[in-house]
Amino acid sequence: MIRIVRLMLPVVFTAVLTAANSIPAHDLALELDPAQTKVEFTLGDVLHTVHGTFQLKHGAIRFDPGSGKVSGEIVLDAASGASGSGARDRKMNKQVLESETYPEIVFRPDHAEGQVARQGTSHIQLHGIFAIHGGEHEMTIPMDLDAADGRFIATAQWVVPYVKWGMKDPSTLFLRVSDKVQISIHTIAHPPSSGSSPS
Repeated sequence: MIRIVRLMLPVVFTAVLTAANSIPAHDLALELDPAQTKVEFTLGDVLHTVHGTFQLKHGAIRFDPGSGKVSGEIVLDAASGASGSGARDRKMNKQVLESETYPEIVFRPDHAEGQVARQGTSHIQLHGIFAIHGGEHEMTIPMDLDAADGRFIATAQWVVPYVKWGMKDPSTLFLRVSDKVQISIHTIAHPPSSGSSPS
Protein backbone atom coordinates (compact mmCIF):
# COMPACT_ATOMS: atom_id res chain seq x y z
CA MET A 1 0.00 0.00 0.00
CA ILE A 2 2.81 2.43 0.92
CA ARG A 3 4.55 1.58 -2.36
CA ILE A 4 1.40 2.35 -4.33
CA VAL A 5 1.00 5.70 -2.57
CA ARG A 6 4.63 6.55 -3.35
CA LEU A 7 4.09 5.66 -6.99
CA MET A 8 0.95 7.78 -7.15
CA LEU A 9 2.44 10.89 -5.52
CA PRO A 10 4.25 12.16 -8.66
CA VAL A 11 1.08 11.70 -10.70
CA VAL A 12 -1.06 13.54 -8.17
CA PHE A 13 1.54 16.30 -7.83
CA THR A 14 1.67 16.77 -11.61
CA ALA A 15 -2.12 16.89 -11.81
CA VAL A 16 -2.29 19.54 -9.09
CA LEU A 17 0.32 21.69 -10.86
CA THR A 18 -1.49 21.35 -14.18
CA ALA A 19 -4.79 22.37 -12.61
CA ALA A 20 -3.20 25.34 -10.87
CA ASN A 21 -1.58 26.53 -14.10
CA SER A 22 -4.86 26.23 -15.97
CA ILE A 23 -6.66 28.63 -13.62
CA PRO A 24 -6.83 31.96 -15.48
CA ALA A 25 -5.34 34.97 -13.69
CA HIS A 26 -7.74 37.86 -13.30
CA ASP A 27 -7.15 41.08 -15.21
CA LEU A 28 -5.98 44.03 -13.17
CA ALA A 29 -7.80 47.26 -14.01
CA LEU A 30 -6.57 50.57 -12.62
CA GLU A 31 -7.80 54.16 -12.83
CA LEU A 32 -5.37 57.05 -12.31
CA ASP A 33 -6.47 59.75 -9.90
CA PRO A 34 -5.92 63.20 -11.52
CA ALA A 35 -5.93 64.87 -8.09
CA GLN A 36 -3.04 62.65 -6.99
CA THR A 37 -1.06 62.71 -10.23
CA LYS A 38 1.96 64.89 -10.92
CA VAL A 39 3.31 65.11 -14.47
CA GLU A 40 6.55 67.08 -14.78
CA PHE A 41 8.78 68.07 -17.68
CA THR A 42 12.41 69.13 -17.69
CA LEU A 43 14.05 71.05 -20.52
CA GLY A 44 17.68 72.10 -20.40
CA ASP A 45 19.25 75.18 -21.94
CA VAL A 46 22.71 76.75 -21.79
CA LEU A 47 21.85 79.00 -18.84
CA HIS A 48 19.53 76.96 -16.66
CA THR A 49 17.07 74.06 -16.62
CA VAL A 50 13.38 74.73 -17.14
CA HIS A 51 10.95 72.72 -15.00
CA GLY A 52 7.22 72.56 -15.56
CA THR A 53 4.07 70.51 -15.24
CA PHE A 54 1.17 69.15 -17.26
CA GLN A 55 -2.27 68.20 -15.96
CA LEU A 56 -3.66 64.68 -16.30
CA LYS A 57 -7.11 64.69 -17.94
CA HIS A 58 -7.82 61.03 -17.28
CA GLY A 59 -6.08 57.68 -17.27
CA ALA A 60 -7.03 54.02 -17.05
CA ILE A 61 -5.04 50.85 -17.70
CA ARG A 62 -5.96 47.17 -17.78
CA PHE A 63 -3.29 44.47 -17.42
CA ASP A 64 -3.82 40.88 -18.61
CA PRO A 65 -1.27 38.90 -16.54
CA GLY A 66 -1.73 35.79 -18.63
CA SER A 67 -0.76 37.27 -21.99
CA GLY A 68 1.08 40.45 -20.99
CA LYS A 69 -1.38 42.50 -23.05
CA VAL A 70 -2.32 45.95 -21.79
CA SER A 71 -5.11 48.31 -22.82
CA GLY A 72 -6.31 51.76 -21.87
CA GLU A 73 -4.76 55.20 -22.15
CA ILE A 74 -3.15 58.04 -20.20
CA VAL A 75 -4.28 61.46 -21.47
CA LEU A 76 -2.59 64.77 -20.67
CA ASP A 77 -3.95 68.26 -21.36
CA ALA A 78 -1.40 69.71 -23.80
CA ALA A 79 -2.56 73.28 -23.12
CA SER A 80 -1.98 72.93 -19.38
CA GLY A 81 1.82 73.11 -19.70
CA ALA A 82 3.12 75.54 -17.07
CA SER A 83 6.74 76.46 -16.37
CA GLY A 84 6.34 79.59 -14.26
CA SER A 85 6.76 82.00 -17.18
CA GLY A 86 3.63 83.14 -18.97
CA ALA A 87 5.51 84.26 -22.08
CA ARG A 88 7.43 81.01 -22.32
CA ASP A 89 4.30 78.93 -21.80
CA ARG A 90 2.38 80.84 -24.48
CA LYS A 91 5.23 80.21 -26.91
CA MET A 92 5.34 76.53 -25.97
CA ASN A 93 1.61 76.11 -26.51
CA LYS A 94 1.29 78.22 -29.65
CA GLN A 95 4.51 77.47 -31.51
CA VAL A 96 5.82 74.12 -30.22
CA LEU A 97 2.90 71.97 -29.05
CA GLU A 98 0.28 73.86 -31.11
CA SER A 99 -2.18 72.81 -28.43
CA GLU A 100 -5.19 74.45 -30.07
CA THR A 101 -4.81 72.00 -32.95
CA TYR A 102 -3.45 69.08 -30.87
CA PRO A 103 -5.09 69.47 -27.45
CA GLU A 104 -4.08 66.10 -25.99
CA ILE A 105 -0.90 64.14 -25.33
CA VAL A 106 -1.74 60.44 -25.09
CA PHE A 107 0.06 57.21 -24.22
CA ARG A 108 -1.77 54.02 -25.23
CA PRO A 109 -0.01 50.94 -23.81
CA ASP A 110 -0.42 47.58 -25.52
CA HIS A 111 2.03 45.23 -23.81
CA ALA A 112 3.96 44.90 -20.55
CA GLU A 113 7.18 43.03 -19.87
CA GLY A 114 7.16 41.86 -16.26
CA GLN A 115 4.33 41.05 -13.87
CA VAL A 116 2.39 43.58 -11.81
CA ALA A 117 2.21 42.39 -8.19
CA ARG A 118 -1.01 43.14 -6.33
CA GLN A 119 1.04 43.60 -3.17
CA GLY A 120 4.59 44.93 -2.97
CA THR A 121 6.90 46.37 -5.60
CA SER A 122 6.92 45.68 -9.34
CA HIS A 123 9.20 46.84 -12.14
CA ILE A 124 7.76 46.62 -15.65
CA GLN A 125 8.50 47.81 -19.18
CA LEU A 126 5.33 49.31 -20.63
CA HIS A 127 5.26 49.28 -24.43
CA GLY A 128 2.79 51.31 -26.46
CA ILE A 129 2.11 54.29 -28.70
CA PHE A 130 2.87 57.85 -27.59
CA ALA A 131 0.76 60.37 -29.51
CA ILE A 132 1.77 64.02 -29.54
CA HIS A 133 1.45 66.93 -32.00
CA GLY A 134 -0.48 64.80 -34.50
CA GLY A 135 2.13 62.02 -34.65
CA GLU A 136 2.21 58.54 -33.15
CA HIS A 137 5.48 57.05 -31.91
CA GLU A 138 6.30 53.57 -30.63
CA MET A 139 7.80 53.72 -27.16
CA THR A 140 8.72 51.55 -24.17
CA ILE A 141 8.48 53.25 -20.77
CA PRO A 142 9.99 51.78 -17.60
CA MET A 143 7.51 51.93 -14.72
CA ASP A 144 7.80 51.17 -11.02
CA LEU A 145 4.71 50.27 -8.99
CA ASP A 146 4.26 49.90 -5.25
CA ALA A 147 1.00 48.19 -4.31
CA ALA A 148 -0.68 48.00 -0.91
CA ASP A 149 -4.33 47.54 0.11
CA GLY A 150 -5.66 48.03 -3.41
CA ARG A 151 -3.73 51.26 -4.01
CA PHE A 152 -0.93 51.46 -6.56
CA ILE A 153 1.73 54.17 -6.53
CA ALA A 154 3.28 54.34 -10.00
CA THR A 155 6.28 56.30 -11.24
CA ALA A 156 7.70 56.49 -14.76
CA GLN A 157 10.14 58.61 -16.72
CA TRP A 158 10.92 58.92 -20.41
CA VAL A 159 12.46 61.26 -22.99
CA VAL A 160 10.60 62.93 -25.88
CA PRO A 161 12.80 64.00 -28.86
CA TYR A 162 10.28 66.67 -29.79
CA VAL A 163 12.33 68.36 -32.55
CA LYS A 164 13.02 65.01 -34.23
CA TRP A 165 9.29 64.34 -34.07
CA GLY A 166 8.48 67.48 -36.06
CA MET A 167 7.90 70.11 -33.40
CA LYS A 168 9.48 73.54 -33.65
CA ASP A 169 12.83 74.14 -31.96
CA PRO A 170 12.25 77.16 -29.67
CA SER A 171 15.96 78.02 -29.62
CA THR A 172 16.99 81.51 -30.68
CA LEU A 173 20.28 83.04 -31.77
CA PHE A 174 21.08 83.91 -28.15
CA LEU A 175 19.39 81.04 -26.30
CA ARG A 176 19.86 77.41 -27.14
CA VAL A 177 17.64 74.75 -25.58
CA SER A 178 17.79 70.98 -25.72
CA ASP A 179 15.98 69.25 -28.58
CA LYS A 180 14.71 66.65 -26.10
CA VAL A 181 12.44 67.02 -23.09
CA GLN A 182 12.25 64.64 -20.14
CA ILE A 183 8.81 63.68 -18.87
CA SER A 184 8.10 62.06 -15.50
CA ILE A 185 4.87 60.96 -13.87
CA HIS A 186 4.02 60.09 -10.30
CA THR A 187 0.48 58.89 -9.75
CA ILE A 188 -1.81 56.94 -7.47
CA ALA A 189 -4.18 54.46 -9.10
CA HIS A 190 -7.05 52.35 -7.79
CA PRO A 191 -9.30 49.62 -9.19
CA PRO A 192 -12.22 51.29 -10.96
CA SER A 193 -15.42 51.98 -9.08
CA SER A 194 -18.44 49.80 -9.84
CA GLY A 195 -19.81 50.42 -13.29
CA SER A 196 -16.65 51.80 -14.84
CA SER A 197 -13.55 50.15 -16.26
CA PRO A 198 -10.68 50.88 -18.64
CA SER A 199 -11.48 50.30 -22.30
